[in-house]
Amino acid sequence: MIHCKEVNWHSRHLDRNMNIRIYGSADGTPILVFPTQDAMSDNFENFGMIDALANDLGRVQLFCVDTVDTETWSNTWGDKAWRAWRQEAYYTYIISEVLPFISMENSSGRTPLAAGSLGAMHAAIVFFRRPDLFGGVLALSGVYDAKFFTDGWMDGMLYENSPLDFLSNMPADHPYIELYNQRRIVLCVGQGAWEDEGRRTTA
Repeated sequence: MIHCKEVNWHSRHLDRNMNIRIYGSADGTPILVFPTQDAMSDNFENFGMIDALANDLGRVQLFCVDTVDTETWSNTWGDKAWRAWRQEAYYTYIISEVLPFISMENSSGRTPLAAGSLGAMHAAIVFFRRPDLFGGVLALSGVYDAKFFTDGWMDGMLYENSPLDFLSNMPADHPYIELYNQRRIVLCVGQGAWEDEGRRTTA
């Protein structure tokens, strides 16, 4: 049976309890795992991904987090500016609370990878905004334009959480460009029915 360590605390940035499930070896490469849209930290296990990776858990340590997607990307009737603010708070929670926790739990000395098993939007946001804190990104079937979730609306805060926008406007001499070239970046797109732009619901 695969061991799972469950941790939670009251996030000061989100003002709510947030959960993390940890699998694998503390001296393995740390991987920050975002679940599918609206899902929580048990999503990766529920989809059978932990069992599928059983033979690799000696080489990696997975940190599976909750989302607040029901308040942000999926909150289609909510105030758009508040939704953008809430997404920024989630980003700050990941950077300011989760990453320091990972560094305490993991003894490998490696910077974490950001991964999205259909949570590719979040993985892309944290990686491309802070490539200095991540060793790479594995993004599966993501929507990287935040305006997809807001009917084309955008403000400055949502812009910071829309990789398609902030990357396209990044100056060629920005210091992060060199970091991108040094990191492992995998943006994977499947070929099933759910890859149709009009039907994608994944963040």
